[in-house]
Amino acid sequence: MRISQLSAASGVPIPTIKYYLREGLLPQGEQTAATRAEYGETHLRRLRLIRALLEVGRLPVASIGKIVAAVEDEETPVHQMLGTAHYALATPVEIDPDDTEQRAARERVDHLITGLGWNVAPEAPTRDELAQVLVRLDQLGMPATEESLRFYADLLMRLVAEHEMGKIPLNGPRETAVESLVVGTVLYGKVFDVIRRLAQESESARVLGA
Repeated sequence: MRISQLSAASGVPIPTIKYYLREGLLPQGEQTAATRAEYGETHLRRLRLIRALLEVGRLPVASIGKIVAAVEDEETPVHQMLGTAHYALATPVEIDPDDTEQRAARERVDHLITGLGWNVAPEAPTRDELAQVLVRLDQLGMPATEESLRFYADLLMRLVAEHEMGKIPLNGPRETAVESLVVGTVLYGKVFDVIRRLAQESESARVLGA
């Protein structure tokens, strides 16, 4: 298909497609003439991935470039490729090693992950992200106990993480796997949060006799 057809099929304006081509986010089409190139399903999949990263993940172009590079490098293991997307979605947090409170929270997170037997990289930004949340809870006088953290961890691993990972098409195109991870993490994360609030309202009505 020509670039105009690619634009119509993907819903992405032609100037935006040309920008993605210049930035290396989208592979070049097959040159059929000096000013004409042909595009195919690979380009449609890549455009869907870029839109998911931009519109759902809210990621900057630089981060998208890193993810696209991992997708294109067939030597990059799928786990590492998905990890690149996961880390890009994390909220940037930097723990100050000289801050006793922050350092203690990070140590709690590391201890929790080790105790659970989870395989999470030491440099995973989610470690610092959780540590920052624990600091905020402490500051608000609502500290998270080890028991409550383990409860949520067990619940999320058994009922959420295994289910969500099972829905990612790992045997298909690499773009599709990353797109599924990003959309699932962001949007189903929102679904999870909303359903939890619905359940809390229902439980409040039951307990308080509303």
